[in-house]
Amino acid sequence: MTDPQTPPPVTPRQSDGWLEPGPQNAMAIYILYLVGFIIGITAIVGIVMAYLNRGKAGGFVESHYTWQIRTFWIALLASFVSALLFIIGIGFLLMLAVAVWVIVRVIKGLMALQKNEPIANPQSWWI
Repeated sequence: MTDPQTPPPVTPRQSDGWLEPGPQNAMAIYILYLVGFIIGITAIVGIVMAYLNRGKAGGFVESHYTWQIRTFWIALLASFVSALLFIIGIGFLLMLAVAVWVIVRVIKGLMALQKNEPIANPQSWWI
């Protein structure tokens, strides 16, 4: 007979790997960045996930987390500058360029991730 005061044993929660550091998590972050063009909050979720998992995955995935973090912050800075430049009329073109830049970086990251390769220069500002 079991004691009604004793709580049931705690079993660890099983996940499918999307939240744990590694390639699946890095892929989820890239996807969140792309979805961020439609639903802006997902990019913020992606940057939080990248910061939480950086330094835990090891191997080639670490370069992807660095790449993702830099992509977010550089895009945010460039978007802010673009918003300021809307006043003189060139902000729209710069915002379009930032969007293309982000999409290219995300696709480059996804392609490298699919090949299990690191990002060649994750500290880069360019593509």
